[in-house]
Amino acid sequence: MHVELRDIHKHFGPLRANDGISLTFEPGHIYGILGENGAGKSTLMKILSGYQAPTSGQILLNQQPANFASPSDALRRGVGMLYQDPLDFPPMRVIENYQLAYDNKIMLPLRQREEDLIAFGKRFGFTLDTRAYVDTMTMGERQQMELLRLLALGAELLILDEPTTGISAEQKTALFDAMRRLAQEEQKTIILVSHKLEEVQELCDEVSVLRKGKWVGSHPIPCPTAEMVRLMFGEELPRAERVSCRVEKTVLKLDKMAVHTYHLNIDNISLDIHEGEVLGLAGLEGSGQQLLIKGCAGLLPLYRGRVMLDDSPVEGQRSPFFWLPGLSGIVFSGGFAAMIVRLLLGQITGIAAAGELTLAALLAGAIWLVGTIIISWTSQSTYHAFQQRGGAYVPAERLEEALIPGLSLTEHMALATSGKSMLVNWKDAQDEIARRIQQFNIKGQPQTLVDKLSGGNQQRAMLALMKSPLRLLLLEHPTRGLDVTSANWMWELFQERLKEGTAIIFVSADLDELLERSDRIAVFSGGVMSRMVNTTDTTVDELGHMIGGGES
Repeated sequence: MHVELRDIHKHFGPLRANDGISLTFEPGHIYGILGENGAGKSTLMKILSGYQAPTSGQILLNQQPANFASPSDALRRGVGMLYQDPLDFPPMRVIENYQLAYDNKIMLPLRQREEDLIAFGKRFGFTLDTRAYVDTMTMGERQQMELLRLLALGAELLILDEPTTGISAEQKTALFDAMRRLAQEEQKTIILVSHKLEEVQELCDEVSVLRKGKWVGSHPIPCPTAEMVRLMFGEELPRAERVSCRVEKTVLKLDKMAVHTYHLNIDNISLDIHEGEVLGLAGLEGSGQQLLIKGCAGLLPLYRGRVMLDDSPVEGQRSPFFWLPGLSGIVFSGGFAAMIVRLLLGQITGIAAAGELTLAALLAGAIWLVGTIIISWTSQSTYHAFQQRGGAYVPAERLEEALIPGLSLTEHMALATSGKSMLVNWKDAQDEIARRIQQFNIKGQPQTLVDKLSGGNQQRAMLALMKSPLRLLLLEHPTRGLDVTSANWMWELFQERLKEGTAIIFVSADLDELLERSDRIAVFSGGVMSRMVNTTDTTVDELGHMIGGGES
């Protein structure tokens, strides 16, 4: 597919996200789109994929003008996009997600569709458990599923927006091999949107650079890295050096901590984290480092052991209304429990027909609602206790776990601001978020919806909503999807926190970042944490060997 963008403009009020961009893409090639966060890369690709309409400009597919009403409309024309945030249904299985793509053939036997998916995956070197639930999969596996779905629906132009964000080295290799095969053997047109210079150098045939919404140049690959940096930022950027702020006072103590889940366990984790210290957690995705982070934050229950913050256990308060553990746990656990109670009430009253369950449903709903209110009023979750004690957690999945799509920055500020009043002071919330927008250099307005921000600006927004001061900051992939400037700026903010005595634990797939930013590093492999190593006493090669399960 021959694709041409002519004089594309996209305006959000006074903000010019795309300002007169013209590009051409030929079949059988892989093109890189580079630019710092907020340069307009994702906006341009969302226009090309039908997610947004341009303010002005034209799209041509094989010399014919194309106007897309939606992403599904664009896909019918052969344009598919793999977004930063997967477009799937986490509570459903892989095969069910795959089946839903075929809106006009949804009644085909599931077994037949499952066999097609397995064969299609083998063709590109992807191995997926078709019966696995999506919310148990890694980001790389979810990407593979989405990519196979796009190809099965006939995509000739594939757009991948920051596809290596949050995936393992093995998954990245498989993805890049598949992309090369698609371009070289099947003559697909592929566009890679990235801020990572080394990935563009490794994979692409040509790179185009955007800066502040404008096209500033294109070059064939290989291209000198210094030239790409100059085009992206206007100058070559020095790397800021980190100064250790560690002192001897203990902030966090883990005493034989264990977290057990359906897929993985971590056991017998004991360590101390001090004021001003940075502990990096390395390992392949799903090796156990996320369990440690979420266990510390109280988001996963401890199987055994204790989490001590400033010499005191981090524990929630149980409701006194849990005096019948079995019954109260069932009645108050949520929608599933309400359904069970509804059915029981239906049997007791002799109601058989589904259409006659209204009274029972109302009674069950009332029981569930009253129980929820009582328990919420009389109990405190461990995570809430963690926050009240000066802890903060910044997850990797911005729109799934941290921010609320459809709400503005002002509304997020109102939610993040604790107060005794039952009424929201919207003027105070708007004034405060306006101040933080300026302080954290967020490219948006108080009324901007968080899901309309770029990935980098969503990251800045999460940090802007945090309280101060903090005792412990837990971070999952804090610079994921950020360009060099934004990543350096982010760590400057963290450095200020360290000077205040905050301790930081962070997970990263970037070994260079771990070595540069940490005082100590713990490596996870298959749920087992290695001994702690000082960053001054190890190398990237040694870390890689430990991640693979080798002896430290």
